[in-house]
Amino acid sequence: MPLPTSSKMRISLLKKDEIIDFVEFNITGDAENYIRCDDESYYLQTNVFNIFAGCFERSHHLFDYISPTMYNARRFIPLRNELLVNLEKLLVIKNVSQFQQYLSQVFLGKDLLEVLKQIDPEYERHWKGYIRRLIQVNRHIMRLIDQCIDEERVLWVIPY
Repeated sequence: MPLPTSSKMRISLLKKDEIIDFVEFNITGDAENYIRCDDESYYLQTNVFNIFAGCFERSHHLFDYISPTMYNARRFIPLRNELLVNLEKLLVIKNVSQFQQYLSQVFLGKDLLEVLKQIDPEYERHWKGYIRRLIQVNRHIMRLIDQCIDEERVLWVIPY
């Protein structure tokens, strides 16, 4: 059964024509510049990004929720390691109670739970779909980091 969808929230990386309140993952620039909202960029709605924000914060002491932060070769491995730890936590969740507990312990995770309750009154029945989507996002961000490493790019994380 497909999960309810809402223009208010999508748990996936998005393209620029699908966004409203978001964080941009931009790999188009260098250490000083980037092309804002480029076609190569990916986007994540803010309430979903908040689940991963701690990974970005712990891996880069200059991470800022309100201004662009650049990740380069020096910061990729710490960020990837943080995302790997987060992925391992997501993968062991086996029931709705553990899902709720995980979100409740993450920065602004309770806000995401509230959004889920609003868009899907039966989210507790659909929790497996939501956890699968969070796992996909986690893996997608890790692949983006791998791409940056392979292609010697920088990653700009830009909140809007």
